[in-house]
Amino acid sequence: SSCCSCHISTHPSLETINGLYGGTLVIPCNTGAIKAEDILITKWKYVSRDGLAGDLLVKQRDQNTSIIANDEYKGRVSMAANFSLLLSDARLTDQRTFTCMVVAGANIVEYPVNIVVYKTPTELKISDKAEELEIGKPTKLATCVAAEANPAANITWLKNNTPLVADGDGTSIHASVLVDPITGLSTTSSVLEYSAKKEDTNAEFTCRTVEDDLVSQPVTFTITYSTENVVLQVTAVDPLVEGDNLTLKCVADGNPAPTSFNFHLKGEVVKVENANTYTITNVTRDTSGEYKCSLVDNPTMEASEEVVVKYLDVILSPSGTVVKNAGETLDLGLHIDSSEATKVSWTKDNFKLNKEPKFTKVTYSDAGRYECDVTMGLLNQKASFELVVEGAPVIRQLSKQRGDDGQHKVLVCEAEGSPKPSVSWSINGTSLDESPFINGKITHRIKVVPTANLTVSCTVSNDFGMDTRTINVSSRKYKETDGDQTRLVVGVVVGLLVAAVVLGLAYWVYMKKSKYVTLEHHAGSDLFFNCLVVLLSYIKWDKCPDMLLMIF
Repeated sequence: SSCCSCHISTHPSLETINGLYGGTLVIPCNTGAIKAEDILITKWKYVSRDGLAGDLLVKQRDQNTSIIANDEYKGRVSMAANFSLLLSDARLTDQRTFTCMVVAGANIVEYPVNIVVYKTPTELKISDKAEELEIGKPTKLATCVAAEANPAANITWLKNNTPLVADGDGTSIHASVLVDPITGLSTTSSVLEYSAKKEDTNAEFTCRTVEDDLVSQPVTFTITYSTENVVLQVTAVDPLVEGDNLTLKCVADGNPAPTSFNFHLKGEVVKVENANTYTITNVTRDTSGEYKCSLVDNPTMEASEEVVVKYLDVILSPSGTVVKNAGETLDLGLHIDSSEATKVSWTKDNFKLNKEPKFTKVTYSDAGRYECDVTMGLLNQKASFELVVEGAPVIRQLSKQRGDDGQHKVLVCEAEGSPKPSVSWSINGTSLDESPFINGKITHRIKVVPTANLTVSCTVSNDFGMDTRTINVSSRKYKETDGDQTRLVVGVVVGLLVAAVVLGLAYWVYMKKSKYVTLEHHAGSDLFFNCLVVLLSYIKWDKCPDMLLMIF
């Protein structure tokens, strides 16, 4: 019914509400401009596509909401407590203007709201994938489909996550949109034509929607191209030495890759099918040289590589155990055959030598194990020999020493010879020790207590001969107390002699100055000499050494 005295106004701004397809739309009314307690009637209506008005529902104060829709909105509309229109199962046909009319006293206010319904694609999928791509040939790569969306999806193609741009040369993109007449949803199809490059092998292609940022599963393509490069790879231990194995591998960049190759082995050609490797076992120094591989169907496509087998031969002459007589000459020869420069070091009995040993005349001290170590980079060879010096023994020194207690003597016999000589003495004694037999030398010591003056001999012998030397040994004994007495006597005598000389000179000078010689002078002289005789009488002359007796 009309109200002539009522004032009807329309809210000046048109609000737009976005909703999701299939969901419930919440369309606001009034938004607080009029207090709820002042509202008498709230009514929702719309304008159909043919321009006709349609009523949805109405609510009077203190009454329940009355649904008056009898078309497509029947059973889909309701009113919230704040007078908002609730529209379920949103469809694309709901994209129109809905108006909320509010009656408050003598005023009637209308709030129009525009509705937009969005729908993401049900799927984003790449189809019609090409079997393979040939380098440089434009080919339909695939089709990307974004189905049932609103608005229609915009599709972008990517290679390894980098967007592709249609350039009209190697890349072309053609998009089309198909609208479902029933649902109104749009399906977008994007076709990519692409001219592949060699680096596109194993590249991942995807498509993406601009609006929703949906990304498809990645796809890869087989890129075919002819062989442009051939590489020969040599696989072997480092360094490659005689007795090792090496493998030749021919690698071609064509796709599909070649399956047959020719290996050129220093004048010999070996064809290998369904494989790209060839192994040479137990290489020698003669294996060194240039090797090649080529395609069977295109011999001009080839590659080469130089193979070097390193070697180190050491021959030491003599070797093993070498026996020489003392004084003989030993000629030492070291022959080295190597592929590179070498370094040589020597040891004797595991002790490093500063230079290569020379044997003009071998001595017993030259005996031992000699080893040379020849190195060439990471390679090394060792050779050794054992030098044994033989000969009749010779006594180098025969000496005697006084024992600590003064009662015995120690006789020392030092000898050289090989094999180890045995040592014997012409008298019995107590064996003190025998030194280790090192470098043909041995030292033997015995302790004797002679009862008379003796001539003692030391004899050394082995399978090659013998040697004897003698030494005189005195029977005289000495005690520590006798030595002290002797030193005392010598000191007293020397002191008396010095005193006698001093007194004699003094007395002579005195007599020269005196004009008269009195009886007292002669008496003093006699007294001096008498005192000297008395002192000498206390000395035990039988205990003095012979040399002291000779002095007196």
